[in-house]
Amino acid sequence: MITSAIPVLAVSDSARAEDYYCRVLGFEKMFAYPVEAAKPDPRYIGIARDGVWLHLQSYKPERAGMTDAFLWVTDVDRLHDEVAARGAVVQLPPTDQTWGTRETGIRDPDGNVLIFATKPLKPNAAEPAA
Repeated sequence: MITSAIPVLAVSDSARAEDYYCRVLGFEKMFAYPVEAAKPDPRYIGIARDGVWLHLQSYKPERAGMTDAFLWVTDVDRLHDEVAARGAVVQLPPTDQTWGTRETGIRDPDGNVLIFATKPLKPNAAEPAA
C-alpha cells in the first residue's frame, strides 16, 4: 500500500533554502513551482539525494523552522563529514544513541532539523523489520 513518504519543510526564503540544501547538503533540485517565477517566493521546490526526496515550500513562511525530518543513511559519520566540510550547521555531531542508532542532526537556515541516522546492527524490538 504505502510505498514512501516525502517530508514537506516550510522555509522563509526559497532561494536561500535551495542553495543550502543543494550546495551544502548535496541534494539536487528536481522541480520548482511556479516554473517561471518572476519573484523568488512563494515557491514549492522538490529536491532529492540518493533516491530520497524532500519538498521545500515558502507558501507558509510562518511555519518555517517548525519541522524535523528523519532520514536513514548508510554511514552517518561520512555524511556528517561531507556536509560539515561544506558549512552545514551541525546541531548534533555523530552520536551513538541509547536506542541503538548513530545519529547526526543538521539544522537548515530556518531552524528545521534533519536527523540522519544509521540503523543499528542488531534490530531493536521497537523497530519494525524492513
